[in-house]
Amino acid sequence: MLKTYFVDSFTSEPFKGNPAAVCMPDDEIGHEKMLKIAGEIGFSETAFIKQINGDSRYSIRYFSPKKEIALCGHATLASAKIIFEKTQASAISFLTGENLNLTIEKNGSNIIMEFPIYDTVPLITPQAVLRALGINHIINSSYSPKNKIILLEITDTQTLGSLNPDFNALINSYENINGVLVTAASGTDEYDFHYRYFWPWAGTNEDPVTGGVQTFLAKYWSTRLSKKKMNAFQSSQRTGFMTVELNGDKVLIYGTAVIVFEGYLTCV
Repeated sequence: MLKTYFVDSFTSEPFKGNPAAVCMPDDEIGHEKMLKIAGEIGFSETAFIKQINGDSRYSIRYFSPKKEIALCGHATLASAKIIFEKTQASAISFLTGENLNLTIEKNGSNIIMEFPIYDTVPLITPQAVLRALGINHIINSSYSPKNKIILLEITDTQTLGSLNPDFNALINSYENINGVLVTAASGTDEYDFHYRYFWPWAGTNEDPVTGGVQTFLAKYWSTRLSKKKMNAFQSSQRTGFMTVELNGDKVLIYGTAVIVFEGYLTCV
């Protein structure tokens, strides 16, 4: 049997934010079995974590229903939430499948994750992508080579929130990417920017709340707004929020999470 949790990340309320599954195998599980488990659960991400040498270090691997993912914010937050709730630890680290070391701390109700920062480069986005998204005008278009994600800034959050993409057209509009992130300045005091993330190439049609994109999105908005610490809102159907802070070559992601299920998968 496989100890498994469901956690709603980047929210303080159950059934909002982004649900992730966290599996804690006693023994090693192969890649294909992990992919099948992620497909069976059906969340945008399932994390598999295992303690390393009995200390505060854990290995972590992330799977969408379609493939293994290099880095995932909300599944990292969910995994940290489980460890902090079930142990006495207040600081841990995760070693990802790409040997990236992630430092995580508990600070009251917040969990603070230290992620790397990646650059973006200019990109001329094809009209077919914009048509599939239902976007008529963009302010800026760029690309994160490390994440293989297109970033589009548009004019306002109302347009962002009302986007209803044609996902069949979208997935056929561009090849060899993981997703398209669409963002807009907030225009309110509560949040600095809003965003949505569509990734039918690598996962689900839309990710409810995405932390991993802050590896490039936080730097993008820091430059645009001349701010180091910002509040972000993901205007998906479930909605979610986080605070991000640039700290040298790292971005700190502040988030909360809620455990909604604890049990066992009997297929392992």
